[in-house]
Amino acid sequence: MRDPVTDFPYPEEWVRSCRSDADRALAASGLGVLTSSGKVLRRGCTTGTTAAAAAKAAILSLRSPVSSVEIRVPCGLIVTVTVQAKEGSAICTKDAGDHPRDVTAGVEIHARAIRSAGGIRIDAGEGIGRFAREVPGHRKGDAAISDPAMGCILNEAKKAALMAGIPGAAVTLSVPEGKALAVRTLNPRVGIEGGISILGTTGLVEPWDDHLAESVRDRVVVADRPVVTTGRIGLRYARMLYPDRDVILAGGRIGEALDAARGEVTLFGLPGLILRFLDPSILEGTGCATVAELEERPEFPPLMRRVVNRYQASHPNVTVVIVDRQGRVLGGPP
Repeated sequence: MRDPVTDFPYPEEWVRSCRSDADRALAASGLGVLTSSGKVLRRGCTTGTTAAAAAKAAILSLRSPVSSVEIRVPCGLIVTVTVQAKEGSAICTKDAGDHPRDVTAGVEIHARAIRSAGGIRIDAGEGIGRFAREVPGHRKGDAAISDPAMGCILNEAKKAALMAGIPGAAVTLSVPEGKALAVRTLNPRVGIEGGISILGTTGLVEPWDDHLAESVRDRVVVADRPVVTTGRIGLRYARMLYPDRDVILAGGRIGEALDAARGEVTLFGLPGLILRFLDPSILEGTGCATVAELEERPEFPPLMRRVVNRYQASHPNVTVVIVDRQGRVLGGPP
């Protein structure tokens, strides 16, 4: 069985550990994530998917009331989203799945649609953030709606207009709680003001945190047997492999995280940051400019093992697990 969202092949022992037919079906559909214990964590919908559902429902409700819509999210899956819509107005509540601390969980995204002869137009209203300065890909004043999210919104709005038998519609999206909620997001730090962002690379929310790097030390200090990882790929696979342990995204702050650990700790992730941390001189004499380049060499596996074994011999409380981008363990015990 493979995860349709990431194409990760679930190990057979994980599948066997899952005793629920319904949970296995959820994981097989891509709307859930299977972990090594057999537990399945439910994916949620991004703000982009929620906005797309609100926009589609608002247009369809120009014809008749709507209680749910189907949305093809950017990763290609089709999800059914509950909405409340009639007479061109729609409300959709964001379902964050099993994400434990999603700031925008339960937020309402509103859409108001008006018939138009000029195709589809999407406007950002109250509670959707705007860029306060020029940034790559966005001008000052642009709405904070990512390209994948806008693509999904436009595609579903166009489908709705065809289904409703109208030539087009102007849709205004808004988030009544957006301005107040934005202070709890990263937006103020990245120059987005006035509301939350409408995002969604895949259209689905992964059921774990990925924006808590600033609290690395505090989280490691209180964690029992923490798993420290270096990036989002490592975070994903670590949460799947160690579902009952606290997985903490440290980025480049590996040393700080390991120093804070009070007992057993696992360092988990892709080779680049980890091997350069374990041995800053690893590339010397190899002729390679990066660890990624070194990975293509036949001498990489034994070199990696030597570096890991040497570090673990001097740091017996640290277990190092290195994986590739497909989640396969390259070095260290799983």
